[in-house]
Amino acid sequence: MPPVKIHIPTPLRQFAGKQATVTVEAATVGEALEELTLSHPELKKQLYSEDGKLRAFVNLYLNDEDIRYLSEKENTAVKESDSLSIIPSIAGGSEMATLTEVPATGMPSLNNDEIARYSRHLLLPEVGMEGQQKLKAARVLCVGTGGLGSPLAFYLAAAGVGTLGLVDFDVVDSSNLQRQIIHSTKDVGRLKLDSAEEKLKALNPYMNIVKFNTMLLSANAMEIFKDFDIVADGTDNFPTRYLVNDACVLSGKPNVYGSIFRFEGQASVFATEEGPCYRCLYPEPPPPGLVPSCAEGGVLGILPGLVGVIQATEVIKLILGAGEPLIGRLLLVDSLGMRFRELKLRKNPDCPVCGTHPTVTALIDYEQFCGIQPAPAPGAAKINGIEQLDVTSFKQQRDAGKDLFLLDVREPHEYKIAQIGGYLIPLGDLQKRVSELDSSREIVVHCKSGGRSQKAAEFLQQAGFKVKNLAGGIGAWSDQVDPKVPKY
Repeated sequence: MPPVKIHIPTPLRQFAGKQATVTVEAATVGEALEELTLSHPELKKQLYSEDGKLRAFVNLYLNDEDIRYLSEKENTAVKESDSLSIIPSIAGGSEMATLTEVPATGMPSLNNDEIARYSRHLLLPEVGMEGQQKLKAARVLCVGTGGLGSPLAFYLAAAGVGTLGLVDFDVVDSSNLQRQIIHSTKDVGRLKLDSAEEKLKALNPYMNIVKFNTMLLSANAMEIFKDFDIVADGTDNFPTRYLVNDACVLSGKPNVYGSIFRFEGQASVFATEEGPCYRCLYPEPPPPGLVPSCAEGGVLGILPGLVGVIQATEVIKLILGAGEPLIGRLLLVDSLGMRFRELKLRKNPDCPVCGTHPTVTALIDYEQFCGIQPAPAPGAAKINGIEQLDVTSFKQQRDAGKDLFLLDVREPHEYKIAQIGGYLIPLGDLQKRVSELDSSREIVVHCKSGGRSQKAAEFLQQAGFKVKNLAGGIGAWSDQVDPKVPKY
């Protein structure tokens, strides 16, 4: 049987010995997956449901073809030169008419200053005066002004897009500045919308900024989207990503998609009439907690710049009706290897939102759809049966001599940044190292902010341990107990 290389995405490497690729010997796609999961049984739980079917948030590509659309599917034969790619959610097009259908006589004019500003565009036959007028007439909505939204909005403003809508409700934090280049040190604590507006207007005074200081919700998305031609998705969570997709399909707006995680990114154009939508690629989201946020998993600061600029490029191509947009194509960005790969996407006739017989005809509860439980009330005593211990109470009990075992489930590189004396077992290693823990002692589990430690506590409680979760993690410890402990 030929050796077949299987590419493991970053979120799943913790279940595959932290390997980026695994080589197996197999005759078919199904056999290759079987060999992979035999050697890495924890990976099988992530890839397959209890009934043995490949989970809906996982796509499998043989070279650049989605196996769902191959006649033999998992029984497709493989040869030595083939490679398999597992593509989970992380969050070919042809020329198309301009999306900003403004009659030639109604095009906005350019004054002499604008002609000088955009002269390098005007010299391009593919843009010219008419194309620049299309850009000025266009109305683009950027959902988020963070890592992706910063370069995206900057370059759209520089290019001369006439109206930019910005949706955000967050404030600038110092940890944003490593990648969110639209904000600066003096903006810390300021609304991101106000900070972004100031930089964009300073860059290009000939544009309009429309600000939406709100969380994007099912209740307001359609109203916000209605006055824009294109929506650019710079979100960082699955509920909002599905909300953006569905609202774009239902309102007939193209969705210029980007997502990032650690050193890897994705980009595509969804929700056009001829192309697939995000749900065609990922009918269901991954289970909560499988894919960490950038705050938990980290991200190379330059990566959102790469992906955000790709998104801006796609927006401009759509406005101009030039080139080949990423419709029906998923672009994968590997910044460590500096490699770009392209996978084919197909419109799914059974898609619940853009298929031939849609079942999603109005916006739904996306938190519920993504399996996210409502946030517990501040100071909640228990979450999923796990007692929550606040950091000040933990310090008081430890200072009083109570026998508490502090377990740190972060990664070793995080432990080097800051630690409060816990015993380190990373969450991904906990199951195989559980024998290192004493079941007779009460265990308090902590991580950076409380999410990973909650998962660890639930696992340990099921294994028979007495356990509590340190609410807010080491971040809360730094805020409330010892500010000398670095925050990251």
